[in-house]
Amino acid sequence: MQIILLEKVANLGQLGDVVKVKDGFARNFLIPQGKAKRANAANLADFEARRVELEAKQAEILAEAQARAAKLEGASFTIAQKAGVDGRLFGSVTNHDIAEAISASGVAVKKFEVRLPNGPFKAIGEYEVALALHHDVVVNVTLQVVGAA
Repeated sequence: MQIILLEKVANLGQLGDVVKVKDGFARNFLIPQGKAKRANAANLADFEARRVELEAKQAEILAEAQARAAKLEGASFTIAQKAGVDGRLFGSVTNHDIAEAISASGVAVKKFEVRLPNGPFKAIGEYEVALALHHDVVVNVTLQVVGAA
């Protein structure tokens, strides 16, 4: 299926690109999320009429992500979880827990923006966590997981 991208999509293209994707990916994800439209004559004309507006909106989203990244650069956060004597946690520290801890400091972070490539943390210690606030904005923060009584 041919689609027009209404925003930058990772590993697919930039705003305004006409790309061919599998039908299910377009129908089930890109179109319902508002990331794309079918590439037909009417939608192409509509897109060209709205191009400036869409580019301004994407620039605003990028600027907001860069402002949040500036606030978070080099920041350190602490999360207390119950832990055993050997330092292993009862449970784990997930991206949801990390997003809550960072949001409590005043900078809104959603759980899907927290990148944990090796899965949740299951031991106390200090970890580097990557926050993907935008496709082009990734910031690293330090997370200290401590044992609680």
